[in-house]
Amino acid sequence: MAHAPSELALVPFVSVENMMRIVHAVGIERFLAELAGYIEEDFRRWERFDKTPRIASHSREGVIELMPTSDGEAYGFKYVNGHPRNTRDGRQTVTAFGVMAGVDNGYPVLISEMTILTALRTAAMSALAAKHLAPPSARTMAIIGNGAQSEFQALAFGALLGIDRVRLHDIDRSASERCARNLAGRGIDLSICATPQEAVEGADIVTTVTADKQYATILTDNMVGSGLHINAVGGDCPGKTELHPDILKRSGIFVEYPPQTRIEGEIQQLDPDHPVTELWQVIAGTAPGRTAREQITLFDSVGFAVEDFSALRYVRALLETVPHFDALDLLADPDDPRDLFGMVMRAASPAPRAANGI
Repeated sequence: MAHAPSELALVPFVSVENMMRIVHAVGIERFLAELAGYIEEDFRRWERFDKTPRIASHSREGVIELMPTSDGEAYGFKYVNGHPRNTRDGRQTVTAFGVMAGVDNGYPVLISEMTILTALRTAAMSALAAKHLAPPSARTMAIIGNGAQSEFQALAFGALLGIDRVRLHDIDRSASERCARNLAGRGIDLSICATPQEAVEGADIVTTVTADKQYATILTDNMVGSGLHINAVGGDCPGKTELHPDILKRSGIFVEYPPQTRIEGEIQQLDPDHPVTELWQVIAGTAPGRTAREQITLFDSVGFAVEDFSALRYVRALLETVPHFDALDLLADPDDPRDLFGMVMRAASPAPRAANGI
């Protein structure tokens, strides 16, 4: 007997192909700006969310993590990995997928790829933090580490802050050249720099987004002048940092969720009681952001589940007007909710014959 699932059993699934269709239909700059708006809305209601550091399984090769949260009405989680050596085998360093469900009945309402969506979310989050922390006159940005995240970062900062000059550096010059090619024609003045020092010179904002899982010093203390905003993205797990500790001691530090950031972020290098400000408090207006023109501000970004929840919430809303998705037959849906066994057995039965034997 053929199985005919009801609408209750079908779950919208956004594949990689459909995510790309959605981004093209909306436009990438608009997508980044609207996604940042959803994150900002959720940060303003931060106290409503369940919060826990992500559940991580570390190995020599990388990390696999689950990132769950709920606002009491919807529940969301993301599965994500981080394997820096994957590129040697032609694989992505980071891949992900996510699920959103209704709290009232536990049924999934969305399953989505999140490799592309995480890249967009990370960039939107970076630009949102800079919107509240960077010098208001900022127009020049340095991006150190020109891997898969770099173009998204440049476009997000352009969309939210009007950044129109970007200085690129990577130890692999071909990565910077690829980034420059991909961003050509988007109204950004691009420069490829031979050293991190050259990239930082004259920049108002510096994003560090390198991939190696190690204690690294991408920025040294003498490279960081007054008034700079630092967007530290690459240090996002235990044993992986990018900034010299002396920079942290000179900076106003802003984080997503301290119990997670103290384990994974740049501040893992500092005493556990070193003062930090939670970014949601700045966005909600209950704590100050940048307090002086000459202050160095640092967003110690590690990524938090609420941001992924916001991204899933945004994509679900988009599907109403940009319906690029497949309907998955994911949930068992027997006629009698108590008769799951009967549904299974009937599926194996031959189709009934007509009374006349035809």
